Amino acid sequence: MKKVRVITAEEAAMLVKDGDTVSTGGFVSCACPEALSKALENRFLETGSPRDLTLFFAAGQGHRDGTGGDHFGHEGMVRRVIGGHWDRAPKLGELALNNKIEAYNLPQGVITHMYRDIAAGSLGTITHVGLYTFVDPRNGGGKLNEHTKEDIVKVVEIEGQERLLYKAIPIDICFVRASYADEYGNCTVHREIGPLDVTAQCQATKNSGGKVIVQVEKIVQGGSLDPRLVKIPGIYVDAIVVGSIEDNMQCLGMPYDGALTGEFRIPVDAIPPIPMDAKKIIARRAAMELPADAIVNLGTGAPEKIANVAAEEGISDKMTLTVEAGSIAGVPYGGTQFGAAANAMAILDHNVQFDFYQGGGLDVAFLGLAETAPNGDLNVSKFGTRLAGAGGFIDITQNAKKVVYCGTFTAKGLKTECKDGRLVITQEGAKKKFVNQVEHITFSGKYAVQVKQPVLYITERAVFRLEPEGVTLIEIAPGIDLQTQVLDQMEFMPRISPDLKLMDERIFREELMGLAND
Repeated sequence: MKKVRVITAEEAAMLVKDGDTVSTGGFVSCACPEALSKALENRFLETGSPRDLTLFFAAGQGHRDGTGGDHFGHEGMVRRVIGGHWDRAPKLGELALNNKIEAYNLPQGVITHMYRDIAAGSLGTITHVGLYTFVDPRNGGGKLNEHTKEDIVKVVEIEGQERLLYKAIPIDICFVRASYADEYGNCTVHREIGPLDVTAQCQATKNSGGKVIVQVEKIVQGGSLDPRLVKIPGIYVDAIVVGSIEDNMQCLGMPYDGALTGEFRIPVDAIPPIPMDAKKIIARRAAMELPADAIVNLGTGAPEKIANVAAEEGISDKMTLTVEAGSIAGVPYGGTQFGAAANAMAILDHNVQFDFYQGGGLDVAFLGLAETAPNGDLNVSKFGTRLAGAGGFIDITQNAKKVVYCGTFTAKGLKTECKDGRLVITQEGAKKKFVNQVEHITFSGKYAVQVKQPVLYITERAVFRLEPEGVTLIEIAPGIDLQTQVLDQMEFMPRISPDLKLMDERIFREELMGLAND
């Protein structure tokens, strides 16, 4: 092997030409190639070039503070953006919402698989994931604004079954982060939260005839790296850039933590009890849906509290938590370390984790509850002037054996308290979540009914089940008035189960529920 070319971040930025398709690595605030993205941004701001780029990424990148994807968030710098999650890059989102760029949102897991299919020279990625959601071309094809015209997703029929074909996107430049590189360009990711998509991204770029630029912490002697740790072989790499300590932080603004890489394990103290509020009520009711030895994915918000409730109730060992970034078991982290897990038993590639998810490996997924329609459709991706993006939501919710949506019944100002095993609404939320029609179909109730997927919608005052006839009320909290505090707070009339019952009174008391004995 020949020795790899070592260049500066500024020299790497000069390799990008007007109109190129650039793929960047990273997962939210972790493993972002900040030195490379910053250098490209600075070049554009100083010279006006490169222009009209296509930015292509899977997981959202950045921390809503100008980092990650927002280095590309300048009018004229990008012409088109294709991404899985937009929330971490508000400048890009603003360009999309203002019709300044062509903008697409595709399922995060699908994009991770697109990298592999591009590398393999396939015409595209064929999958059921996204059917009947907003990425289905019959519902918009993932387009986020009126300026976006080209169809990059199409419906195909194979063996009598409908599938979606996501067209392959050749990559001209790939910016990714690794840990160490040797003199021949072989790169490890042993100090990152996981391998993410680096192998597939680099293969896709190389086989597209593009250039692979890898940002690393340091360069070591050729042949001194454990080949089992090398995730990017030197034959894929065109140049190496050594970033600063700040630009190589494991997660933005956070020092290296070996517990997130498997270098060592840390003692995990008992998780302290969380206060009795609406989210704890929801988490308690949701925890009752855990099957024995469940393989689980927890979303952010109210679903995160399920881990706290499980610890309090002594049933943490009855489930194995997984994170879409790649970890199996352990303790998932949040904030700028979201995507990482301490004490994981295994850390897989991002795309490999989604293989398992898309194939139905999750026993149950607990995700956030936002806009919900009478037929069970759910929107978590676009709300007027806020563009969040679907992330892995579609991949996970369409394929888990069971889906439980967790969230407050209303939003904006809701206040509750519990008295003697009863729920009291002290201030109603100003915004209704159960609406006549959702703005974006991130989850398709029609598809769930078609594949006979069990779906629950759990709130602090009511529990609904998705049935062929639509969203059906099956439980109501003790102390709640059905008409004024449930039905009047919805834009539509749900079907009411003839077996409507009260939610378990234990949920609304301070003492432990005793789930370990159930």
